[in-house]
Amino acid sequence: MNTYVILVRGINVGGKNKVSMADLRKCLEALGFSNVTTYIASGNVILKSDKDAAEIRALIEEALPLNFKLDDELIRVLVLTRDQFQAVVDNKPEGFGEQPDLYHSDAIFLMDVDAAEAMPVFNPREGVDAVWPGVGVIYSQRLSALRTKSRLNRIMASPVYKSMTIRNWNTTTKLLDMLSDLDANG
Repeated sequence: MNTYVILVRGINVGGKNKVSMADLRKCLEALGFSNVTTYIASGNVILKSDKDAAEIRALIEEALPLNFKLDDELIRVLVLTRDQFQAVVDNKPEGFGEQPDLYHSDAIFLMDVDAAEAMPVFNPREGVDAVWPGVGVIYSQRLSALRTKSRLNRIMASPVYKSMTIRNWNTTTKLLDMLSDLDANG
């Protein structure tokens, strides 16, 4: 059995596509996944499976609209192996996420698009925003005191935005901790 991180894009955002994490867990367990754990209500799941990532993604993307009332076609699922997720944290830019009182830091996970294709949609404001490409991720950091001047929200107007799901750095590192706990305990 392999351990995976599942990031569901498009649920519980702005009051739309409400899915309780308890119901999501039940749905995934009914699909045959084990050790299903969720973290906060933004579509973060850790589970174990003997299937590969592509099979898991297909199963979940098919099951979600069948089991939940979803009014948005932007529901997407990203499945990452433990090693892939570990690499996102290990390969962060130097100092990224280490000053949470000063900066808002996000991992922008990419689905079916690479960083070279995604980077042109970012237009960081000097002195406010900074972005760095990674493998399967864009690292984004905003100066907290000036976050209302950030240009990060402009990416939503781009068609490439449909291929992204954003997690704050605290959530990202918490998921890695949960992965480590699951691997150590079962």
